[in-house]
Amino acid sequence: MKRYQPLTILLLLTLGLCANLQAKAPPPVPSLAPMLEQVLPAVVNISSTTRVSLRGHPLLDDPFFRRFFDLPDERPRQRQTQSLGSGVIVDAAKGYILTNHHVIDAADEITVTLRDQRQVDARLIGQDEEVDLALLQIDAKNLTAMPMADSDELRVGDFVVAIGSPFGLGQTVTYGIVSALGRNGLGIEGYENFIQTDASINPGNSGGALVDMQGRLIGINTAIVGPSGGNVGIGFAIPSNMSRAVMRHLVKYGRVRRGQLGIVMQNLDPALAGAFGLRQREGALLAQVYPGSPADEAGLKAGDIVLKLNDKPIKNANVLRNALGLLDIGERVKLDLLRNGITLTLYAVMADLQQETQAMGGELDPHLDGALLGPIESDHPLAVHIEGIEVLAIQQGSSAWSAGLRPGDIIVSVNQQAVASLNDAAQAIRARPDTLLLNIRRGNSSMFLLLR
Repeated sequence: MKRYQPLTILLLLTLGLCANLQAKAPPPVPSLAPMLEQVLPAVVNISSTTRVSLRGHPLLDDPFFRRFFDLPDERPRQRQTQSLGSGVIVDAAKGYILTNHHVIDAADEITVTLRDQRQVDARLIGQDEEVDLALLQIDAKNLTAMPMADSDELRVGDFVVAIGSPFGLGQTVTYGIVSALGRNGLGIEGYENFIQTDASINPGNSGGALVDMQGRLIGINTAIVGPSGGNVGIGFAIPSNMSRAVMRHLVKYGRVRRGQLGIVMQNLDPALAGAFGLRQREGALLAQVYPGSPADEAGLKAGDIVLKLNDKPIKNANVLRNALGLLDIGERVKLDLLRNGITLTLYAVMADLQQETQAMGGELDPHLDGALLGPIESDHPLAVHIEGIEVLAIQQGSSAWSAGLRPGDIIVSVNQQAVASLNDAAQAIRARPDTLLLNIRRGNSSMFLLLR
């Protein structure tokens, strides 16, 4: 029989107890803390200051009135307004910060507060109101940038984290899922392709980060839907891919130089799909192709259905509009189409149609002075029903205004010649320089205006 010394017995008992305790130790608790420790320094607080001049009574601003009553001269009074929001450092070496346009709109001073409480003045590189993004730059060392993910890989149900500074409370983290993708038609921005999430987004979160579980930026928090302005579980973020494309323009030009094809598009609903003899209901239907536009030169025709743009599927007209709105002037695009049941591929080059197809009316005739004329915009109620040129804007009291023209009017003929472009209108005016007779469509009514 083997004999053990008391010390040996005590050691064996201790080792056995430790092994037993280790076997019963609880598993590690799941936590986002390790990921957040890496990304939180990349999210900043942004405060902007705007100085607004206050006007007094018109009589008090009249120098003659002030002299008559011997009133002392006063400097224009000003009121300061402040806006709070968030931002995301996306390039540490260059100090680039992405935020929302509405956070810094019209700001005279922009201050960035880093996570370590350093405050740095920021410079505005560029902004785009249509997407509601702005790019700032700061001069600071030891910055942490957040890597960008491919937002096209997101799926409904993916877990996400929203980071920002709601209500000025300081950096705050909320957790949720992706509720929906590709939200548009909300009327919040000019170009909409929102990620919808139930991660709480509140006032002050604007410009902050929507982050995936790998600590990558997938969206810029932008807007909420709530009856009282607070969070009800419906928040929207601009996808990282859209943000990346806009940032590329802002770095290069200070603004977004949107190329255009020269098309009017609409969604392919079930009724239209049936009329075209189609089974699928995805794609963007071309309702109009402007003569002489890049689309016309590439061979696109009204009735074509765009299925893909640069090999990416096009579900509807909103998707196509958003995709085209991020392309640069001079960029070559590939379009996969369906025409009369036959698929074909065409290539076009984006152009700056704003400069080519819009003009002040005074350039055509002095009696049209004060009116901005151009192609019929795609959201006009008559866009797919008639040809003509639209009165895009008009200055009250101008010659065109006095003649009876109003914004939204469609000029369908000039001097009894049908017009579909500014060139057509110019030719019609040159043919009869002593007369200016316009046929106008306004809503459901038509009229003639004789301007001379």
